[in-house]
Amino acid sequence: MPGEDAFALIGAGPMGLAMAKTLLEQDIPFQGFELADDVGGLWDIDAPRSTMYESAHLISSKKMTEFDDFPMGADVAEYPSHREMKSYFSDFARHFDIYPHYRFGAEVIEARPVDGGGWILRWRDRDGSEHERRFAGLLIANGTLSEPNMPKFDGAFDGELIHASQYRYPTRFAGKRVLIVGAGNSGCDIAVDAIHHGLSCDISMRRGYYFVPKYVFGQPADTVGGRIRLPMWLKRRIDGTLLKWFVGNPQKYGFPKPDYALYESHPVVNSLILFHAGHGDLRVRPDIDRLDGRQVHFRDGSSGEYDMILAATGYRLHYPFIAPELLNWQADAPHLYLNCMHPDRDDLFVLGMVEASGLGWQGRHEQAEMVARYIAGLRDGSGAAQRLRARKAKDFGRVTGGMSYIDLPRMAYYVDKATYRREVTGEIAALKAGA
Repeated sequence: MPGEDAFALIGAGPMGLAMAKTLLEQDIPFQGFELADDVGGLWDIDAPRSTMYESAHLISSKKMTEFDDFPMGADVAEYPSHREMKSYFSDFARHFDIYPHYRFGAEVIEARPVDGGGWILRWRDRDGSEHERRFAGLLIANGTLSEPNMPKFDGAFDGELIHASQYRYPTRFAGKRVLIVGAGNSGCDIAVDAIHHGLSCDISMRRGYYFVPKYVFGQPADTVGGRIRLPMWLKRRIDGTLLKWFVGNPQKYGFPKPDYALYESHPVVNSLILFHAGHGDLRVRPDIDRLDGRQVHFRDGSSGEYDMILAATGYRLHYPFIAPELLNWQADAPHLYLNCMHPDRDDLFVLGMVEASGLGWQGRHEQAEMVARYIAGLRDGSGAAQRLRARKAKDFGRVTGGMSYIDLPRMAYYVDKATYRREVTGEIAALKAGA
């Protein structure tokens, strides 16, 4: 294990791997910690805290998602499955010789700062033994989609009530009347599974969504015009017209109309849900009012009987091993410069706490490169690193590009892709220049 000048890197999902790669490039010593037995994060369905399900695929195309310097193979599907993604991340770790730098089967249980700088990290190995060690800094990349956001319902349900994080295989729906709560990307995917494998499937929605097909003009939808920068008012008009052509009006199938503008929340990349609603395979229900045995009462006064309720209600940011105040937590997320850099500390970074439509792994790799170059710049006495230190200590806002995202916990760390990448790559260019 490297010396006390090393950084501790928590997590070996795609963000952790990008961070490890850039640390190696900048010759920064580090020790990686991963709870699972392999890399891949949530994409490893067999990992202890994976929230993956068997039918899951990327909702963005491989060309718009892959790392620029490690493209996916020609034999990989345009929208890869979770198993293809797991293989991709394993290949990435082998290619950049990342495996030797990780301790697998290691659960980080506490990180506490040391007076004068640095951190004490305490972890538990798979045999139950606990260890403690001092590190120069802490890099947190344990993901954003592992802690279920489970709603509380009035009343009691006599059937099976689970969160989407507990769902793996569609055979679980066999012989059951299913109610899916929540219509995000996972909720719609799982609803399609329930339609095919259960007795019936309804979906309860609190608000409307914009639905995007995976293919437009025979091409993955996110590759059509995606490299052309348009003013948001024009992009909304053009993309809204395309959605009307290819998707139609979801309200005619019973879906509620969105109460926000296009791109103020993440769209649902799934047109199968509309297909099944149009064929009568799916009934759209409003928000739940209360539960009573197997009966579910909805806010419009209607009701239905179900054997299973699956809550596809998203996830909460969760860093259980560190005190929230150390992360400059504000409202629903840590408040960090460019979503990753602490305003006051140079030995604490949160990686991957960033979401944007189309950001892909490359956008996250750029975040990792910026952090690695900043750490190296401080080490080498770079003027650019000192100027970045001053910038991140000042008042700053989230990089939204002027967008007004809906006020939900899952949108608390959402950014505008083009604006965010421009800011991050600008910092990288300055750090490269150095002086």
